[in-house]
Amino acid sequence: MAIANPIKRSRSVEIQAAGVSLSGELGNAPLYLGAIDRRGVIVFAHGSGSSRLSPRNQFVSGVLEDHGFVTLLLDLLTEEEQYVISKRFDISLLTTRLVEAVHWVGSDATIKHLPIGLFGASTGAAAALRAAAVLKSRVSAVVSRGGRTDLTGPLIKQVQAATLLIVGSEDRDVLNLNQDSLARITCEKRLAVIPGATHLFEEQGALDDVAHLAAYWFKSHLISSGKKAEGQPLGI
Repeated sequence: MAIANPIKRSRSVEIQAAGVSLSGELGNAPLYLGAIDRRGVIVFAHGSGSSRLSPRNQFVSGVLEDHGFVTLLLDLLTEEEQYVISKRFDISLLTTRLVEAVHWVGSDATIKHLPIGLFGASTGAAAALRAAAVLKSRVSAVVSRGGRTDLTGPLIKQVQAATLLIVGSEDRDVLNLNQDSLARITCEKRLAVIPGATHLFEEQGALDDVAHLAAYWFKSHLISSGKKAEGQPLGI
């Protein structure tokens, strides 16, 4: 059951990354330092051909906000780059920009004290895992939804963040890839298979299962590892 949060807020943000400006939406962030604490910040990395307006990631972010998390949905490519197929699958580029987004979170006074989790979908999951490997303890947890985890490459062995891989049982090729990736991850990990779900989790209740599995994972792994705001406990 979703947790009610009557004072959710969202604002548009622009994040500078390697000479380009990335558009994002920061949801459920406190309006000023010390107003209300949150469980953590979840930064989203969408799949190729999608954007921060993805209805699936918007749904998941809404559930996470109901559970007390700040969410950052952003486009890792500019509007012009979205039409360049090679850039959609340039995992190194997406990773670099995702890392910059995490650094941006660390510069915002209202949320910089919060622990950080990454939520990646499809090719975005590979960028999330690579970013976690680069950022090490700066990222506390990663959740992958139907992730192309095989595109993470050798960096997958360097991931330190607790990692949850969520795959539909009918998304068989991706399930096989995730099973292989699970064996290569050396930190805390879990593979959750949603019965009857395909790659986009369009089946009734499938995306709801994804969102609540993600919320449980982040609640279990972000709070204990994050720094508390000065004079403020983390909201639980």
